[in-house]
Parts: sequence; C-alpha cells; structure tokens
Amino acid sequence: MRKPYASDPARSRGRLYPEELSTFRSPFQRDRDRIIHASAFRRLKHKTQVFIEHEGDYFRTRLTHSIEVAQVARTIAGVLGLDSELTEAVALAHDLGHPPFGHTGEDALNVLMAPYGGFDHNAQAVRIVTNLERHYAEFDGLNLTWESLEGLAKHNGPVTGDLPYALDDYNKRHDLELHTYASAEAQVAALSDDIAYNNHDLHDGLRAELFSTDELAALPILQDCFAEVDRKYPDLNYYRRRHEALRRFFGILVEDVIAQAKTRLAALDPQSVQDIRNAGQPMVLFSQGIWTDLKVIREFLFFRMYRAPSVVEMRKEVTRVVMELFPLLMERPDLMPRQWRKDVAEADTEIALARIVADYIAGMTDRFALQVHADHLGGGD
Repeated sequence: MRKPYASDPARSRGRLYPEELSTFRSPFQRDRDRIIHASAFRRLKHKTQVFIEHEGDYFRTRLTHSIEVAQVARTIAGVLGLDSELTEAVALAHDLGHPPFGHTGEDALNVLMAPYGGFDHNAQAVRIVTNLERHYAEFDGLNLTWESLEGLAKHNGPVTGDLPYALDDYNKRHDLELHTYASAEAQVAALSDDIAYNNHDLHDGLRAELFSTDELAALPILQDCFAEVDRKYPDLNYYRRRHEALRRFFGILVEDVIAQAKTRLAALDPQSVQDIRNAGQPMVLFSQGIWTDLKVIREFLFFRMYRAPSVVEMRKEVTRVVMELFPLLMERPDLMPRQWRKDVAEADTEIALARIVADYIAGMTDRFALQVHADHLGGGD
C-alpha cells in the first residue's frame, strides 16, 4: 500500500524535455527501463567492484553489484510503502559513473582532473544520463524524470558547497534542489548499496582467500550468525556453513534498516514526499548498534581485503594505466573513436578537452582500458 510520503509517478515533476506519457508504463518504470537499456549500464559487466574484472569469474562486478542493490532496494521500498520502480531506477543507476578499476580508477581520474574541476562518480552518473548517452532523436541523455535525477544526485544526502562540474552544469538547467534530502526511495537505494557491498565483499574476500571463515566468525553480528547456524546445522559443510551465516547477516541488515525507517517515519509523520526532503535528517539508516558493529566489519575489510598486498599491487598497476592514458589522449585525441571527434573539434579550451577525455576514460571497461594502454603504450613494464 502506497504511503502518503511515497513518490507518486502521477505527480512527477516531469522531464527536462517533455514527452507523451506511456500508455502502459509509469514515468518511473520508463526511467528504470531506459537505464537498463543504456550502454553505460551494459558496460558495468566489465567494471571492477573490488577485484579487476579479469581476475576471476566468481567475483562481483559493478553490474552484479548494481543488480543486488536493486533487489534489496525494491524489497525495502515495498515494505515501507514507497514507489518500487523509482527506488529500483536509482539503485540500478547509482554506479553508472564509475570509471574502470573501481575507486582506484576514480582516485586517479580525480587527481588528473584536479586542474579541470575534479572527478566524482556520482556527478558523472548524472552526466551520463543527461548528456553522454546519445541514442534518442530529440535529446541527449536518457531524459529521466526529475525524481530519478534527484535520487542520483543526492541519494547520499544534500550536496552543498562547490559542486562537481558534471553536476553543476546540469543543475543550472534543471534545479534538483541539491540543498535538501532526497526522496525516501533514493535514501533506500543508498542504504541498499551499503547492505549489498558489506555482504558480498565478505563473500568475495572469502573466495579470494584473503581471510578465513574463522576470522569472519569472530566479527560482530557474524559471531551470532555463525553460532545460530552451528546450533541448527551442526554437521554442515564448510561452504554451506559460511553461506548460511552470511545469509543471516544480510537479513539482519535489511531488517534493521526497515525497523529504523519505520520508527523514524512514524515520529516525523510525513504527509508528502516534500516532508521527507525538508526533514533535515535522513529517514532511512542503520540503528546505532548495527552501525557501530558495521564500522568494525568495514575496518576489517579495509585492511584484510581492500588493502591486501595482492589488491594493492593491482591498484598500483591500474593507477599507472589511467595516469598514462589521460596525457596520451590529451595529446592524441584522434585516438578516440569517431563518435567522440565532433565533441573534440568543438572543444575550444584545454578544460573542455580534458573533460571529454575524462568522459571517454570513465566510460571504459577494465579490459578495454588495459587493451588501449597495451596498444599505444606497451602494456606492462
């Protein structure tokens, strides 16, 4: 049952370029479908989550991560009486702006782009769906609804201060009210991201043998999960035991967010989505106890997985790839595909060219970035 504070597709603020309504899909369903069919969404299949895409078939990629986030988000939205299609659209699109090699690639691009306005993957996601996806006859981008764009821009909270250029450019044309919180749907998408990666990074770290099941079983929350599994299934084999424990961990996080959101929403008693935006605080978050425990788990993941020696070595290598591709393409923009050359020809400043080069590199998959580097710069040392 839809709650009064849910985003209502019938009352959407519309699109930058007006379009006729679909006869069989709501505006938010249409947004979700356009995101799924976007080139940038398909490329997430070959973009890093933690491990470089070619390091193994069993590890998560940005695409599988985004699908997992959308599944969690849709579930929570349904329980809270929110619009599931808007929630799903924001969840599916939230990582579209990630460059190759995950946060390592983003860090490198941000350093390279510092003289030209920096680089931020959330702002880049907005740039992709409002400009860089160029398939439609009447507009650049996907022409998403205001609500989907708002969710992409500020699902992590209000955006204040100096705006990333990729967000500032669009916001000047289509005010996304960046000083307020986003809808409850976007907030659910943001917390679902946290739930998904906290869960699946533990899975992937185990598979990569960066830590043991016993080490995992000593962590907060997980300690109780493993104990419950051992009580219920005392003779369970190694793989099923850890899967059952992580399944329970996953459920605890989802249930905690739902309970906290219900409590906070009941206290605020919002009568419209605008009440959510103007609340001055998030409505969807973890309880203090779970958040404290998650900080311990995140610290464990940081040192044992994200900064594991093998991961650090790969980080160095792919950082070098990005750091060398950027000056190459600044010097030789003719190496970019034909569809980019019109933009290059119209770039009348170094800043304009740098932003085109950053757009091109950010759109690369892991394997394509490595291939372009090997073709033009010799690949390895």
